[in-house]
Amino acid sequence: MSSLPPLDLIETADPLATPRRVALVRPDRRPAVRTTDEKYVMTFPNLIVREVILFQLVVIGLALAAILFDAPLEGIANPLETPNPAKAPWYFLGLQELLHYFPPVVAGVLMPLLVVVALVVIPYARINQTAGPLWAGAGPRRALALAGATGAVIALFGAFKCWPIVVPTAAISLAMFAARAGERAGAFRRAIAKVTLPEWIMVWFAVVATILTVIGTFFRGPGWSFVWPWAHPAAF
Repeated sequence: MSSLPPLDLIETADPLATPRRVALVRPDRRPAVRTTDEKYVMTFPNLIVREVILFQLVVIGLALAAILFDAPLEGIANPLETPNPAKAPWYFLGLQELLHYFPPVVAGVLMPLLVVVALVVIPYARINQTAGPLWAGAGPRRALALAGATGAVIALFGAFKCWPIVVPTAAISLAMFAARAGERAGAFRRAIAKVTLPEWIMVWFAVVATILTVIGTFFRGPGWSFVWPWAHPAAF
């Protein structure tokens, strides 16, 4: 019975030719695949401890505010006299402020519905699953797409003269494009260059919601007219 060369090494018969090696993989084995282990952290204590500390700070801050300042309560409600303006609770004042610029169906139904749909869809988007710096490895297509999206938002709300949304949208879009190639710029541009697209969207949403709520709370007087807070009749 003739002997055979090893199964894992077969060399060419020509001594002058470059030796070639053929690796044979047995059916019960799989080729080795290089994998990188992701870094995991435990929910406790890495997350829970931070949440508990933040909760305690919020409680302490609210307690100090309650001790130092009186609640801004008005007089006893009179069912025969409707206050002017009739304001919703503070967490709805952003939507009430939108009623000043848009029809009720748009401001009260369509926009909240779009916000809810966005909050449901965004977690499943690819930009959220593989979150990284916005401009990392991005080409001109991404810049054109973002410029078109922000331009459309600015044009839409600008047509209705909704400046509380137009101004922060323009400011955030300028900061977003200033982050492009920010790795080789100053400290501020290097910091914002690390921001991901979901974080930019969340910042825009939080800034717009805060501005609308603040304007509806402090800058709206009788007839929903724009007034300065110190000139409001309720301030005296």
